[in-house]
Amino acid sequence: MRDLGVGFQYLLKGQRWVARHGKQYGFGLLPGLITLVLYAAALVALALWGEDAVTWATPFADDWSSPWLGLFRGFLTAVLFALALLLAVVTFTAVTLLIGQPFYENLSEKVDRDVSPDGHAPESGLPLWRELWISGRDSLRIVVRAALWGVLLFACGFIPVVGQTAVPVLGFFVTGFFLTEELTAVALQRRGVDLRTRLTLLRSRKTLVWGFGTPLAMAFLVPVVAVFLMPGAVAGATLMARELLGEEIDEGRAGGSAEEGDGDVSALQQPPSGWPSPGR
Repeated sequence: MRDLGVGFQYLLKGQRWVARHGKQYGFGLLPGLITLVLYAAALVALALWGEDAVTWATPFADDWSSPWLGLFRGFLTAVLFALALLLAVVTFTAVTLLIGQPFYENLSEKVDRDVSPDGHAPESGLPLWRELWISGRDSLRIVVRAALWGVLLFACGFIPVVGQTAVPVLGFFVTGFFLTEELTAVALQRRGVDLRTRLTLLRSRKTLVWGFGTPLAMAFLVPVVAVFLMPGAVAGATLMARELLGEEIDEGRAGGSAEEGDGDVSALQQPPSGWPSPGR
């Protein structure tokens, strides 16, 4: 259970890192803002025309008597919007990371250099188009997996008592796992770790992943919050990726401060007492 606390500490450390590096934080906000606008437009369109879409898709119910016709189509409209919200939460990170690939790659590299004892950051050596292709392909695979889990959990939601208690909690853990996969992929892909190996790494430390991803999944229910937490989430996921691979983290360098607008560390500072060691 200790890993739950360690995972949460990585989330906090990531937010702390971007708070000390204002320039990186500012650039990291742009992809999230772009994605938020796109998703908001899509959800507004669904709210305006979702009922029309359901009516078009269910012509067989046109002759049903009242109130069954209204109840049936109203239920389907609500289900459609609920699934769209679930899909938005699950895919927001993937789409934001895809749009902001150059931004987050740069941020992740700076975190690696900052906390590495030798100041070195692994590089993939791949051209940008190749990195975008791999990131998009892997994100699509993760979204499909997450969508299957979403459909299963939605169906389980109709089970009395369990569907209203255990299923929502399980949903946050599942969403947190996939969010963590997407976020750690920025650093792990740069190290040449493929999707299958990434999933194996994460499954080997599930409580660590849940400690990081589950609170983030709950916060990401509010898209505006997700925008502001995303840069720190990428930074924290980079630190956690080093943990998963057994790479050393220089806590003194990780806790250093930076001058406003500068991504380089200008001073060393020990982390607060009581923080768990990044060791396993």
